[in-house]
Amino acid sequence: MTRIRATAIGFVAVLLWALLALLTVGSSPTPPLLLNAICFTIGGTLGLIWTAATGGLGQLRGVRWQVYVFGTLGLFGYHALYFSALRLAPAAEAGLIAYLWPLLIVLFSGLLPGEQLRRDHFLGALVAFAGAALIITGGGGPGFSTAYLPGYGLALLCALTWSGYSVLSRRIGDAPTSSVAVFCLATAAASWPLHFAFEITSWPQGAIGWAATIGLGLGPVGLAFFVWDIGVKRGDIQLLGTSSYAAPLLSTLVLVLTGIAAPSWTLGLAAILITGGALLAARASFAN
Repeated sequence: MTRIRATAIGFVAVLLWALLALLTVGSSPTPPLLLNAICFTIGGTLGLIWTAATGGLGQLRGVRWQVYVFGTLGLFGYHALYFSALRLAPAAEAGLIAYLWPLLIVLFSGLLPGEQLRRDHFLGALVAFAGAALIITGGGGPGFSTAYLPGYGLALLCALTWSGYSVLSRRIGDAPTSSVAVFCLATAAASWPLHFAFEITSWPQGAIGWAATIGLGLGPVGLAFFVWDIGVKRGDIQLLGTSSYAAPLLSTLVLVLTGIAAPSWTLGLAAILITGGALLAARASFAN
């Protein structure tokens, strides 16, 4: 596989993640752990079928158990927090805060051997977090409600979880793409009992609810992890990292176009600040 083709395959993940908020809203009122369980069962099962069909099952025995634990905790933690955040706060606002992870990846990468942070990294961080603050305060308008603070907090934890997982994954060595299927199935296995222990079961409602849930399992919580793995391992990881900064803007645009989020100057400015801050940090990375 060529570097250009691998990069293009990895970019598919960015497009799929732009639909994450829309499909999560469509799956309501399914509780977060149950949604985790259903989606990762779908994604993991299809991934295992793909692994078997391509003769990759033997590779799974050579993966260290620590890698499986790390991958499972990363996927489980991120999505449990994300789904919970979108249940407790408006989808567009919570989604934008959660999408601080591309910027945080750039900042945290400065802690890795051989990496350093430059002035634009810090400027980018300030600009992006100004966007997050604008969302939380509602620009000082009447739309602000403290009732959404738990959701905003979970969205921020979500961003910290995925960025930490992404950066630390460089320290544990490479694993075959087929191992992602195990991450997904293990996440589902953990989510099912936790759901029955702590949540009230509420299955997706009607055709739209089930279509959104299945769509999550097939795309943003399924195929996206496999194509992203191919992209970051065989493609241009800098280009893919930069392209991921488009995800919050695309996600918000999808929510506005579908009528879930109302267009407003506050939302638009916040999207510009978060995306612009991340691009500013990315420019500093390219200069290294």
